[in-house]
Amino acid sequence: MHVIRYDRGYSRRHFLNQLARGVLATGVLAPLWPTIAKEGDVSRSYPDELLSIEEYTKGKLSPGDTITADNVDLVKDLLDDIKYQQIRDMGRQLKLAPTTTDIMKLSPRDYLEATLSNQGKARFDDRGNVVAPDGEPWIGGNPFPDASNGLELFAALTLSWGRHDASVYAIKEYDISVEGDVQYRYDVVWAELAPVARVSMSPKPYWPDHKDKLRFQSVIFVAPNDISGTSFLNIWPYDQNQYPELVGYLPQFKRIREYPTNQRFEPLVPGGTLYLSDAWAAGDPLYTWGNYRIVDRGPMLAGVTGGWNSSDPNWEHGTHGGPKGETFWDTTVELVPEAIVVDAEPTGFERAPVGKKRVWFDARTGLPIAMNSYDRKGQVYRSFDGAYALYQDGDKAVMDGDDPYWSWGHVHAFDIQTGRMSRLEQVREIAGGHRTKVNDPSTYDQYLTRNSLRRLGR
Repeated sequence: MHVIRYDRGYSRRHFLNQLARGVLATGVLAPLWPTIAKEGDVSRSYPDELLSIEEYTKGKLSPGDTITADNVDLVKDLLDDIKYQQIRDMGRQLKLAPTTTDIMKLSPRDYLEATLSNQGKARFDDRGNVVAPDGEPWIGGNPFPDASNGLELFAALTLSWGRHDASVYAIKEYDISVEGDVQYRYDVVWAELAPVARVSMSPKPYWPDHKDKLRFQSVIFVAPNDISGTSFLNIWPYDQNQYPELVGYLPQFKRIREYPTNQRFEPLVPGGTLYLSDAWAAGDPLYTWGNYRIVDRGPMLAGVTGGWNSSDPNWEHGTHGGPKGETFWDTTVELVPEAIVVDAEPTGFERAPVGKKRVWFDARTGLPIAMNSYDRKGQVYRSFDGAYALYQDGDKAVMDGDDPYWSWGHVHAFDIQTGRMSRLEQVREIAGGHRTKVNDPSTYDQYLTRNSLRRLGR
């Protein structure tokens, strides 16, 4: 007979007690990040009932099972509101996998090693920006791996979205109507480059010419032909009280245009439900949002390792659900032992259609594993939910230097009030020969300057 020493009630009481006292100490049985630093594994920090979906559901669900409308109520408390409704009412399904406890499978190795090396060195300066002990910009990794409040969680996320120094994502986007039809298809390049807090690319930790900037980020549409060349470039100041510079190239006018920098709550192209503000659940400067507060803690189901489809040569995913089987990506999830739920409100956008966003962070990594936003009336509005992966499956692997590539695999951006969905997946290659690549020195000149937008727009 297996005696459960720490049952679901114990864990829930632990989280509620800390929440009531305003305490955020991650881990249940042992402090989380000291355990990670010593062992590289989270198992000793949590009881079995938070590390096994079979233990959590008392044998009613196991890895390999599929969550459907027939059994979703068994795990309702492990899902955000929108994901629960998608499963219950729209035919979404989630395949269960075992919980991952090896921390090196949950983020890029260089980023995690920098996190461990620089732990305890970060602070906020008098402008509220994250700085190193000498007052210079942050030097790499998660500055607050054992975050004590919602602001620290969002600050770490805003500093480094993809956790690489440079990323080029080849993306296929599908925009689905409420009737289940694919109305728009786009091939998209999304590029990011960090001039500071660099952990892989030289020069480290800063690119001296751009030490005052947080990131360069571009979105370039390369297909279909009627929109090919349309592109947008965000240049973020390091100071998180300032808005990014936003410019775009429109092929029909053959010129660069400057856009209102606070125009972040509308689709970039027809049909989409993804906003710039949604990116990585932290698409705006830190202090254009405020009232960060932790509102809940506990286990959650999320796609933290199964987002890569190694069986497809272009990494493309299958779909299911909705009126015509096209609304949702096939998604694998696992039990995340501890998620920290943070609410934030837009304070720098007078006309924002969003009144609040709620983001679930994986306590082990600080990664966003779900986001729901609410309209100005407080009604649930939109969701952003992604799946991550270590791009390694047996003897198949995509390499990032000496280590397997880690990144996101696919994303759902859903408007529950209209029923429209945008599905995005990271693939190997899209139209025009653009390929996913990581930490490539050519990224800046190829995708992240005004001249590159003009060149790609021809």
